[in-house]
Amino acid sequence: MATITLTVGPAGEQQERAVETGTTGADLFAEQRSTVVVRVNGELRDLDQPLADGDVVEPVSIDSDDGLRVLRHSTAHVLAQAVQGVFPGTVLGIGPPIKDGFYYDFGVERPFTPDDLALVEKRMQEIVKSGQRFSRRVISEADALIELANEPYKVRLIGSEGGADVMEVGGAELTIYDNLDRKGEVVWKDLCRGPHVPTTKMIAPNAFSLMRSAAAYWLGDQKNEQLQRVYGTAWPDKEALRAYLTFLEEAERRDHRKLGTELDLFSFPDEIGSGLAVFHPRGGIVRRTMEDYSRNRHEAAGYEFVYTPHLTKSALFETSGHLQWYAEGMYPPMRLDEERDDDGHVKRAGQEYYLKPMNCPMHNLVFRSRGRSYRELPLRLFEFGTVYRYEKSGVVQGL
Repeated sequence: MATITLTVGPAGEQQERAVETGTTGADLFAEQRSTVVVRVNGELRDLDQPLADGDVVEPVSIDSDDGLRVLRHSTAHVLAQAVQGVFPGTVLGIGPPIKDGFYYDFGVERPFTPDDLALVEKRMQEIVKSGQRFSRRVISEADALIELANEPYKVRLIGSEGGADVMEVGGAELTIYDNLDRKGEVVWKDLCRGPHVPTTKMIAPNAFSLMRSAAAYWLGDQKNEQLQRVYGTAWPDKEALRAYLTFLEEAERRDHRKLGTELDLFSFPDEIGSGLAVFHPRGGIVRRTMEDYSRNRHEAAGYEFVYTPHLTKSALFETSGHLQWYAEGMYPPMRLDEERDDDGHVKRAGQEYYLKPMNCPMHNLVFRSRGRSYRELPLRLFEFGTVYRYEKSGVVQGL
């Protein structure tokens, strides 16, 4: 039997091993039940993929950062399979892992309700317990376009939209992951570059939860179609899930928006606008105390206090580069000082003014206001300036 040589083990504990050709990560780490994938020459790979001579192979545990991402991405696949099972005709968007969880976007006829999510989660538990196996399959673009013809968003990802920013495409090869039942028959599939846990049995049925649903634009672009996004969380065991849910409960209890109302500190009147706070007398005391502390610390570090206006002519932000790079995140301009004659012709062009998104361009003008000696450097300036960002709906969360 032909053999190959591998360097095997966690970083810093690796040893060379001679193994049979065709050996996989599953063979190497069969006794390490917490290993979900392997890192081969620095890249994550499924446990069932054959290894090559000279490969450096490290186990990746389910409770590591990479292991959690794999677990959550695999759970996102289970979510998608469950949604299509409960709601036939649903088309798939993208489903990546995110901090503390995952989401999946769906094209559906109506928004999901809490009752819908309960049905989906029940179906997910059935899928997990059935022990389906994730099987990687390389496919050509042409064949993928035919096979996924009923998944329009997946088709748009192939060779065009999304690129390496999504989990579906962007790898060296185009791949589909088949979910195989115990008979080896395909029961579901998804375009994905992986990797995944070996089987759904590595997803504990009592260690994941669907959190909420929300509207989302395809690939995050508001010019695209609006889809329904389902958020979930997944952990290695029920204790970790319980700890996370407890953390969220405590965070909600301490939510500054809730405390602001309960303690009469500040409010966000609809008449003013989202994210624009009005500080009440008690909030004013808290804010002044915080500002005094910050001012003292800054001055102790050699900073000097300045004041700058809330808006400025557009030329300043053109020079600073803000308009070129951040115009979509700034409030629209105010056009002022334009003069017209009785016929409506412009006699004097107006000026465009912008609310400032940050203070630093104006601080540069303070520096430039007179000649400077090298003895003044470094020049440290600070202010308690109010800055304005035009956030998309749903982005602003309180202060």
